[in-house]
Amino acid sequence: MGTRHRQRNVIFDVVDGVLERKVIFPDGRTYTHRCTRQVFEEVAHAIEERGAQGVTLDPLAKALDLPFTQVNVALEFMKERGCVVTRGRRNYPASNFLYEDAMIEFTFLAELPY
Repeated sequence: MGTRHRQRNVIFDVVDGVLERKVIFPDGRTYTHRCTRQVFEEVAHAIEERGAQGVTLDPLAKALDLPFTQVNVALEFMKERGCVVTRGRRNYPASNFLYEDAMIEFTFLAELPY
């Protein structure tokens, strides 16, 4: 992992029902990517269904025929919240209830009072 990735701050939020991933670099530059709740749910179901096989980003986005960036936001959020674990290059459900775990995290973030 390059230095650039270690020196950034990543913030997730849910705004108007859409998951946002905002990246802030030390020099003040930022970018924001979004993922709709529908895409988030589809990604969670797909990862859960693949279980022990695990998933990687590109094939998952292609198999679901969903926008790469939205699938990435969903996957990164699930990793950050401990719903998904990464071994090697593959991502696996952290429990037998990935969909429920992911939706709990999404809903909790959406209901924060700020």
